[in-house]
Amino acid sequence: MLSAFLYFDLSFMVWYLLGPMQVQIAEALALDTRQRALMVAVPILCGALLRLLLGLVADRIGARRTGLLAQGVVIAALFVAWYSGVHSYAQVLLLGAMLGVAGASFAIALPLASRWYPPEHQGTAMGIAGAGNSGTVLAALFAPALAAAFGYRNVFGLACLPLLVVLAVFALYAKDAPVAVPQRRLRDYGRVLVGNRDSWWFMFFYAITFGGFAGFASALPGYFHDQFGFEPKLAGWATAACVLAGSLMRPFGGAIADRIGGTRTLLAVYALAALLVALAALGLGAAATVGLFVLTLLCLGAGNGAVFQLVPQRFGSDIGLMTGLIGMAGGVGGFLLAAGMGVLKQEYGSYAPGLWGFAAFAGLAWLSVAGLRQHWRQQWTAVGAARV
Repeated sequence: MLSAFLYFDLSFMVWYLLGPMQVQIAEALALDTRQRALMVAVPILCGALLRLLLGLVADRIGARRTGLLAQGVVIAALFVAWYSGVHSYAQVLLLGAMLGVAGASFAIALPLASRWYPPEHQGTAMGIAGAGNSGTVLAALFAPALAAAFGYRNVFGLACLPLLVVLAVFALYAKDAPVAVPQRRLRDYGRVLVGNRDSWWFMFFYAITFGGFAGFASALPGYFHDQFGFEPKLAGWATAACVLAGSLMRPFGGAIADRIGGTRTLLAVYALAALLVALAALGLGAAATVGLFVLTLLCLGAGNGAVFQLVPQRFGSDIGLMTGLIGMAGGVGGFLLAAGMGVLKQEYGSYAPGLWGFAAFAGLAWLSVAGLRQHWRQQWTAVGAARV
C-alpha cells in the first residue's frame, strides 16, 4: 500500500507539473489563453489514453515491473527537458505528452493496492492508494516558487530527484498480490463496454468527479491569475489549498461510502459540486471564490473515493479492465474541462460559460445516480457486507 501510494503521489506531482507553471511558461513562449489551456490539458489526455496500454502491460509483466518502466520513461523525459530546454509550443506539448505516462500510473497503483483487500474494505483501500493524487499539491506549492527562483527549465531537473528516490523505494518494497490476474486484450475492453450500460455510467460519473478534480487542478492557476491578478506563486498556493482538500478527502470519501453506500455519497457530491461551481461562476470576490473551489474539490475528492467503492462490487472479476476504462474516462473529462475553460475564455472573454457547463454536467450526474440507485440495489446480489 505504501509503495503504491508513493508511486502514485510522485507520478501525479510530475503529471501536473505544467499546470502551476503555466503562466511563467506561457509568458516565456508567448502563448495565448487557448494555447496555454491546451498545454496543461495534453498531459491529462495522454495520461488517460495510456492507462489502457499500461493496464495491458501490467497484466503481462506485473504491476511492479510496469511501474518501474513507466517511472523510468518519465524521469528520462524530464531530464531531457532540463538538459536541452523547452523552446517552443510544439516542444512543450511533446513534454506534456510524455508526462502523460505519469498520469497513467492510475492503472498500476490502484490494482496493485486493491488486489490485497476484500470487497468490504475496497472503498478505504482504493481511497488511500488513490490519495496519491495529493502529489498535485506538491507541484502547486513548490513549482511556481522554484520557477521564479531558478527558471522553469530547472524545475524539470529538480523534479527528477524525488522521482529517483521513489523509484528505489518502489523497486525494493512493491509486491504484486499473490492472486491470478487474467490476461487482458483489447477485445476484452470491448466486451465490458458492449451491452453493459453500467460500465458507461461509471465512466461518466468518474469523468465528473476525477475529471473535475484534474481539470480544475490544471486550470485554476491560470484562472486565478486571469480573474484576480494573482502572481504565479499566489495562484499556485491558492490552487494547492483546493487540491489538498480534494486529495485528503478521497480516502474519507471511500470510507464514507463503505459506511453509508456509494450511491448516497455520490448524490451528495454531485449536488454540492453543482451548487458550488454555479456560485463561483457568478464572479464573487477572490477570497470567496477560492473558498468555493476548496469546497468543490473537497466534494469531488470524496466522489472519487465513492466511485471506486462501487466499482469492485459491480465488476469484481473485471476490476482491472474497468479501472483502466474508468480512469481513462476521468482523464478525458479532465482534459475537456481544462481545455474547454481556456477555449471559452478566449472566445467569450469570461470563464463563466465553462463553469456553468461543469455545473450542468454535475447536475446531470446527480439525476443519473438518483435514477440508477434503486435498480443497482436490487440487482447487485453479490455485494456481501459492502453497501451500494
